[in-house]
Amino acid sequence: INEVGYVYYKVFEYELLIKEQHLDSYGHVNNAVYLELYEEARWDFITKEGYGYEKIHSTQKGPVVLEANVKFKREMKLRDKIVIKTLNQWIKGKVMGFSQHMINEQGKVCSEADFTVGFMDMKLRKLIEPTEEWLIACGMTK
Repeated sequence: INEVGYVYYKVFEYELLIKEQHLDSYGHVNNAVYLELYEEARWDFITKEGYGYEKIHSTQKGPVVLEANVKFKREMKLRDKIVIKTLNQWIKGKVMGFSQHMINEQGKVCSEADFTVGFMDMKLRKLIEPTEEWLIACGMTK
């Protein structure tokens, strides 16, 4: 339980295979692709939890990335199978922090990333307090 009474109860997992389009001229995953893969994993879990593209566009409320910090720890190469684990780490008012890890088949962490995400009202074009539906979709409950 954090300081404002939220309990984090879910780690989301997303499996994928590293493909040719992910690689750079060195034969490993391009640094910019890491952000795409992390985003793909976030879209996967929020969609499965009932807050995907349709919900965001029908309510005109959804997440926006405010900050990203990515660490590259091990190479990922063609046909590597990885799992991206995502956990909501904290929430303070209109923003929350997600931690994500890319883990290879040997159980080694290849990359770590921390994202600060705001909850935005697209009509007002500003951050708002997250809705209960959004919090539940992120793996939190009161």
